[in-house]
Amino acid sequence: MAAVVFNTLFNRFPPGGRSVGEISNTLLSEVLITPASYAFAIWGIIYLGLFAYAIYQFHPERRREPFIQRVNGLLIAACVVQTIWILLFTLQQFGWSILAMLALLLALIGIYTTLNIGRERVSRQRRWMAHIPFSLYLGWISVATIVNVASALYVSAWNGWGISSVTWTVAMIVVAALIGAAMIYTRRDVAFTLVFVWAFVAIAVRQSDIPAVRWTALIMAGVLLTGLALAKYALPKPAHS
Repeated sequence: MAAVVFNTLFNRFPPGGRSVGEISNTLLSEVLITPASYAFAIWGIIYLGLFAYAIYQFHPERRREPFIQRVNGLLIAACVVQTIWILLFTLQQFGWSILAMLALLLALIGIYTTLNIGRERVSRQRRWMAHIPFSLYLGWISVATIVNVASALYVSAWNGWGISSVTWTVAMIVVAALIGAAMIYTRRDVAFTLVFVWAFVAIAVRQSDIPAVRWTALIMAGVLLTGLALAKYALPKPAHS
């Protein structure tokens, strides 16, 4: 919950004078892979999920379980690093913010693998109060990492090796879709994949005047939705541990 408090404080009273959203919509407005502003409302769902996990792990017997202790340690690390990222980003230290974002991504991957999401059958309660919250969190931070790198490169005036920003954006969307497809095939993770679909549609909305970006984003969203349907009804299920 500390992350929620610091996120709110830093966005209301940003150290650099502008919030994350304001920076994205002004200084970084030409970063073509940035989703439309409404997409960031997903943080409300993520924080609600983390609150559900806080309730889930609060039971004394669960808190003694080794994997819960490991998840809690990694979650504390993730919250600290996320706060550092907000500080760096609002101070427009975009290069350093990539390192913080990567540390956050690694912490969430650690949580994801510790919970063995998509690899074992669990109770409905654990799925909704532990697995889904962290699938959403990891999915969004995976998207955010790509956007963060693109933003840092844009600010550094990188010339893209002579390749246009539209072409690079199309390529990044396809790479992101491949990540989503891999998670479908190996984990059958609906929540994680839907985060990517959400982001792709929001990118298409924001870049509606750039056909190559818009259509690539929409097509990749459709591909992932099709993949989810195939995973449910056609593809063999991954082995459960």
